[in-house]
Amino acid sequence: MTVFDELRRVVETGDRAVVFTILAGERAGAKLIVLEDGSTAGDAPPGLAGLAPAALRTGRSHVLEHEGTMLFADVYGPPPRLLVYGAVDTAEALCRLAKLLGWTTVVADARARFATRERLASADEILVQWPKEAIARVRPDLATAIVVLTHDDKFDIPLLQAALASDAFYVGALGSRRNQERRRVLLLEAGVPEADVDRIHGPAGLDIGAESPAETALSMLAEMLAVRAGRAGGLLRRATTRIHAEPAAGKK
Repeated sequence: MTVFDELRRVVETGDRAVVFTILAGERAGAKLIVLEDGSTAGDAPPGLAGLAPAALRTGRSHVLEHEGTMLFADVYGPPPRLLVYGAVDTAEALCRLAKLLGWTTVVADARARFATRERLASADEILVQWPKEAIARVRPDLATAIVVLTHDDKFDIPLLQAALASDAFYVGALGSRRNQERRRVLLLEAGVPEADVDRIHGPAGLDIGAESPAETALSMLAEMLAVRAGRAGGLLRRATTRIHAEPAAGKK
């Protein structure tokens, strides 16, 4: 199947893929399409497939250099998704702000009295499910961010276990530093590898002095955007990189 045939199918089905095009040299114009499952088609070197996961995480088409070759990575796929576990006020604020970014939002909670359309007017989808059921339903991928807001171990621990076993580009949790450390111990005791536990952003968010649910949501979404772009999230006036992020995926 040709690159064009595969790309047409990706667009029609809403799947994710990246098309790498060599920009210069003897093989200029050669293309390789890499699907999310790793399958490929095209006449560019198949080794470029290893760059696909990082390119897909950025969610943006971009130019990059790989082993001395300039490439254009054209990224295709649906908008990023945000899964919030815990139908609290901050969940509604997160959904409201995320929709401004064009993201798709899902809020899940096992407590039906909280997970209602009246409380979560901005959510695209509301699930009354326990953590592992919600993760199985959403099936987080490279373009999914997950945050848990419940402050309750019976929800937090299984949700984080399932989230860390997924491809989600961001896994965050609210809670004090003391609670984060206690939760870390519980996850390690449950057999979660330390490298996976280190993926948790907790306390979730950037340090902007947030107090209200809306401010907390803004803080967390800002961190998600920074993580997705490979940035630290500091002050722009102190940054040494370009203001508009050029994804670092594959650069050498």
